[in-house]
Amino acid sequence: MSKKNIVVLILLVSLSFFSCNKSTKNNDCAKNIHKKLSEYVEVKLTSDISNLTAKEKQMLGLFIDAAKHADNIFWKQSFGNKEKLTNDIKDNKIQKFALLNYGTWDRLDGNKPFVEKYGIKPVGARFYPSNMTFWEFDALNSDDKYSMYTIIRRKKNGNLITIPYHKAYKNDVNKISEILKKASAITENKNLKNYLTLRAKAISTDNYLASDIAWVDMKNNRIDIIIGPVETYEDLLLGAKASYEAYVLVKDEKWTKKLNKFVDILPELQKMLPVDEKYKNEIPVVNSDIGVYDVVYAAGDCNAGSKKISVVYPFVGQEGYNKGSRKLQFKNVMNAKFKKILKPISNEMIDANQLNNVKFDAFFEISMFYEVGNSLGITNTINNRGSIKQALREKYNIANELKANILSLFFITKLQEMGGILNDKDIMDNYVTFMADIIRSVRFGASNSQAIANLIIYNYFKKNNAFTINSNGKYKIDFENMKNASLNLSKKILIIQGNGDYDGASKLIEKYGKINSGLQKSLNNIANAGIPVDVTFSQGKNVIGLYY
Repeated sequence: MSKKNIVVLILLVSLSFFSCNKSTKNNDCAKNIHKKLSEYVEVKLTSDISNLTAKEKQMLGLFIDAAKHADNIFWKQSFGNKEKLTNDIKDNKIQKFALLNYGTWDRLDGNKPFVEKYGIKPVGARFYPSNMTFWEFDALNSDDKYSMYTIIRRKKNGNLITIPYHKAYKNDVNKISEILKKASAITENKNLKNYLTLRAKAISTDNYLASDIAWVDMKNNRIDIIIGPVETYEDLLLGAKASYEAYVLVKDEKWTKKLNKFVDILPELQKMLPVDEKYKNEIPVVNSDIGVYDVVYAAGDCNAGSKKISVVYPFVGQEGYNKGSRKLQFKNVMNAKFKKILKPISNEMIDANQLNNVKFDAFFEISMFYEVGNSLGITNTINNRGSIKQALREKYNIANELKANILSLFFITKLQEMGGILNDKDIMDNYVTFMADIIRSVRFGASNSQAIANLIIYNYFKKNNAFTINSNGKYKIDFENMKNASLNLSKKILIIQGNGDYDGASKLIEKYGKINSGLQKSLNNIANAGIPVDVTFSQGKNVIGLYY
C-alpha cells in the first residue's frame, strides 16, 4: 500500500461525527434514532415448509442453532463484546439500533457513530489492532497475514502475531462444527451429508476448498445452509479478512426449474462480453447452478446493514478452486423489497408513462444476471499483476459490484436481441426497473460497496443522457442512450479489472461515486415520502413454524 493510500485511510478515520455526543440532548438523540429505525421495514422470513420431511425440519432447526454461533463470531469481528454493549446502552431504541447495525455505527450512513463512548469505527473493524500502523503490518514476517481466515493481534511485548479463526473463535467454532456433524447424521441426502461433514471439518481447520466443492455438487437438496467466513466487505483497511455469516435456506423448486435453461449458456455469455479476447480468455466452468430459495434465517455479516437479494458462491478464482459456482436468488427477500421499497420509490420517481414497466419479473431477472455477471469475466490480470483482487486491493469490492450490476443489464439486452431465451419480453421493463433499483440501492450509504458502485452507474448514465428528470422530479429513461451507456461502462470496468488498474479504478470511483444535487433532491423526496431504505428481519424457529 502506498503512503498516499495510508493518508487516505487516516482521513477516513478522522472525517466523521457523532450523532449522539455530549452536545446532543438525550431526547434529540432518541428522536434521531427513532427516525433512523423508521428507515427499516420489518419483514418475516417465512417459507412453505409443509412438504419437508420431519428430518428436514429437524435439520432446519439445527441450522438455525449453528447460524446463531456464526452471528456471535461476526459480533466479535465487527464490534467486540455484544453483551457489554447491550448492558451499556439503557435506551431501548438506541439498543435496538445498535443490534441492527452490529455495533454503534450506522451502516446505512457511512458508518457514522451514534454512541460517543465507542468512538469512530476502526477501518479494519476488529480484524487488526486499532493502533496498528501499516509499517508494523508490512514488517510482520508471517505467511498468513493476508489470509482471509486470520486475525492480527499483539503479544504482550507489543509485537504482532496472526491467529487463525478456528483458534481465535474456538468456542463458537466448535459448536458450529458439532451441530453440522449432528445434522449430517440425520440427513438421508447423500450430497448434503457429504457437504455438512466436510463443512464441519472446514470450520474447525479454516480449510474450505473441499467443502466448497461439495456444496457446488449438491443439486437435489431442498434445504441448505451457507455458513462460515465468506465476504471481505467488513475489512475496509485491506479488504483481506472474511467475515462470518450464515444463510439458512429452503428451495423454491418451481422457480428453480424455470432458471435451469440459463446454466448452459454461461460460456456463450462470456464470449459476448464487449472487450478484446484477452479480457475474457478464461472459460467459465459450466458446472454451475442457478437456484431460487427462501431465506428463513440470516446471521452475521449478511444480516448487518443492507440485506442481499442474491449471492454467488463460492468465489471462482480462489486458490486451487475451479469447480464452478451456485447462484442463489432469495425470492422472499426480493419480493419484500420490491413491494415495500422498490415499487413505492417507482411511484414517486418514475415518469407516469413508464411506471407500468416496473415489474417484479424484471427485478428478479436483474438480480439473477447480476450474479451471472459476478461470476463471469476473468479473475487474473492480463499483465502479471496477480489476481484482480490483489491488484485492486481495497477498490476491488466496489469495482466488482460495478461490474456485476452493469453487466446484468448488458446480458439482458443481448439475450433479448437473440430472441426466445427471455420469451421476447418488453426490454423496457428491465431498463425502467433497473433505473428504479439504482435509486433504491444508492441509499445504502457511503460505507456500502454496492451503493458506491450504483452511484457510479447513476452518474455515468446521467452524463450520457440515459435518463432525464422532468419538472416534477420524475425520471424518464431513454432506451438507446441507456443501452449505449451500459455497453461503454461494461467495457470500461472490464478493462480496468483485466489490467489490474488500481489508479484507473480509483479515478472512476472518485469521478462518479458521489451524490450530486439532482440525486440528493430525489433522495430527499423519497425520504419525505416515508419510504424505508431497507428491510430488517423477523426470524427464528417460531416464525417458520418449527416448535421443537
